[in-house]
Amino acid sequence: MIIDCHAHVVAPDSLYAFRSLLLTSAGHFDPPFAVDDEALAKSAAGNVALMDQVQTDVQMLSPRPFQQMHSAKPTRIVHRWISANNDVIARTCELHPTRFFGVAGLPLCAGQPVESCFEELDRAINDLDFVGVSLNPDPYEGKGFTPLLGDEYWYPLYERVAALNIPILVHSAGCENGRESYSDHFLSEEAIAALSLARSRTLKDFPELRVIIPHGAGSVPYQIGRWEAERRLSALGGRADAASLIDELRKLWFDTVLHRRASLELLMSVVGADRCIFGTERPGSASATDPETGRPFDDIKRLLEEITFLDDKSRRAIFTENPLTVFPRAAKLLD
Repeated sequence: MIIDCHAHVVAPDSLYAFRSLLLTSAGHFDPPFAVDDEALAKSAAGNVALMDQVQTDVQMLSPRPFQQMHSAKPTRIVHRWISANNDVIARTCELHPTRFFGVAGLPLCAGQPVESCFEELDRAINDLDFVGVSLNPDPYEGKGFTPLLGDEYWYPLYERVAALNIPILVHSAGCENGRESYSDHFLSEEAIAALSLARSRTLKDFPELRVIIPHGAGSVPYQIGRWEAERRLSALGGRADAASLIDELRKLWFDTVLHRRASLELLMSVVGADRCIFGTERPGSASATDPETGRPFDDIKRLLEEITFLDDKSRRAIFTENPLTVFPRAAKLLD
């Protein structure tokens, strides 16, 4: 079984028309929300066809990240919008219950306490049967400062998800500072997230916490020598313990949303294939055709099959066993 742990909902235009209504109303009234059943079924069927093209059996669906608008004001806009996204994901899962599982968006609003997202979190897990949550580490969307993921600001959320036995997919969202595209922002924030967690007490305080860093942890594997050296210097000065940064990173999980074989090989040489889970983000920004191979960039299964140091056992772990370990609620639903 091929389980894609990183994908986003494919929805009709009516969902995004509702987003426009929310923004133009500035939260002063609650516009009606409706997505036509036939249109949703068509969108879902199109996604299934894309999965079949690359032999994916199951996808974990979360909201499209750059559309989440966590910095919007008033904050009730964010809550209404994220709730609508989760509803559309739930309906998509109902249409194809053996192909899709929900990973909930959280209405994490810029400048608000993390507890403000708990009502929607509980609804998604307990009422909609979702199997995980997606966390944006920068609700300000590049316009302010949110505490790093190793900060105790996030501890109430970690306690909640640990009690629910669900994983966190760290996924940055929009960027409105004008200095970088949302794709640039994704990779920067996810590298910062991985380093912050590895340098903090979080993974000691919550040893049962399962956190997925997507896109191969951004620049972390490529620059690991610099950050490992920095950690050693800090240890000499008494500012950090001497544990290897790589050992701390290996308490996290990393998805395979990388679009070059060499990049995947580097990720696995740093954190180990045993800490990697299959992800494609297909369809998405990498669904273009690679002129060198004639295949879509996001046909990542084939890239993994071409890595010579991976044996069948390692590939089976990445494609199936590790995802089921990280998403135990999905494992139960697939039994």
